Amino acid sequence: MCAVGIIMVYSASANIGDQNGGSPLSYLIKQSLFVIVSLVIVAAMTAANLNKLKNKNVLSIIEIVFWVTFVGLLFFGSKINGAAGWINLGFINIQPAEFFKFFLIIRVANSVDKLQDQMIGSASDWWIAMRGTIIRVMISIMLILLQPDSGGAAINFMIFFILMITSGISFKRAMTVLGGFVAAVAGVVAFILIPLSHTSFAANSYQFQRIIAFTDPFGHAQGTGQQLVNSYYAISNGGLFGVGLGNSIQKTGYLPEPNTDFIMSVLTEELGVITALVIIGLLTLIVARTILIGIRSTDTFHSLICYGVATYFTIQTLFNIGGVVGLLPITGVTFPFISYGGSSILTLSLCIGVVLNISGRQKEERLQADRK
Repeated sequence: MCAVGIIMVYSASANIGDQNGGSPLSYLIKQSLFVIVSLVIVAAMTAANLNKLKNKNVLSIIEIVFWVTFVGLLFFGSKINGAAGWINLGFINIQPAEFFKFFLIIRVANSVDKLQDQMIGSASDWWIAMRGTIIRVMISIMLILLQPDSGGAAINFMIFFILMITSGISFKRAMTVLGGFVAAVAGVVAFILIPLSHTSFAANSYQFQRIIAFTDPFGHAQGTGQQLVNSYYAISNGGLFGVGLGNSIQKTGYLPEPNTDFIMSVLTEELGVITALVIIGLLTLIVARTILIGIRSTDTFHSLICYGVATYFTIQTLFNIGGVVGLLPITGVTFPFISYGGSSILTLSLCIGVVLNISGRQKEERLQADRK
């Protein structure tokens, strides 16, 4: 998938490099370097001692660093597509909210692992054991939302929610919590967002305009609906088998962000719907295997890491594809392993490395059991 990603990033971005007065190879070179570094990270995480990830003091310090960083981004962050969520290092932009997804998985998995004995019993026992973790995670997600990064906040929330379900809380209670959250979101939409849609705030808010474009993309085809409308054109133009690698029309100035958020639109136009389904199928295989590894594990910490990683990959994919085909508002979420982005590919490699580590430990345990 990374190899396909490198090819598609080059195909989708060569024209951007020319338009910006740079080299058409610039994004290709960067993405290739990101992948090389990510392979090194995968190898390192595969061989690492996962027990070192359980150090409570280290996790608390990292969490505080994230909070300070998120607050600092609100005032000094580099703005891309309306969100001040990037640290500009000159040669690369770092997105801390992306790395927080991996940290969140480790943080919650560790908390549940250490507190699982205290969580058995009534709902009050579960709340008393987990309230500290819940409050800290909600603070982090709110800081991400304030950037504003609605896509990142939503993905982190869903990772946290799934880990809570698998932590010991009853399914009925989890559904009640989720229902309350959905009702709260519906209330915000009905009583806050809809009334605001007729004010100057809506006209000046990039995120709000994306929601308006989602409801009527062709009515805003010359403005905020441009991305979605041209995504439709790209998918329609590609058909089942595509127009050929490098032959996309929509990437030549019509489709904004062709190498990141909408790279699957370009891939579908050039290689066809069938190829896009194969890519989605490969990612589904990775998710299914990750869940299976989590089910097989006898260690709560390891199991929750696998469930968190599977959730991360699944939700990120659904958000990206949903935005590309108009089923969800555009949230600026990349497609795993395919879209251009250093922060994304490095975070994905951390997750893959940890899952491979857990899988390797299971294999060793089976071999030892067979010898006995």
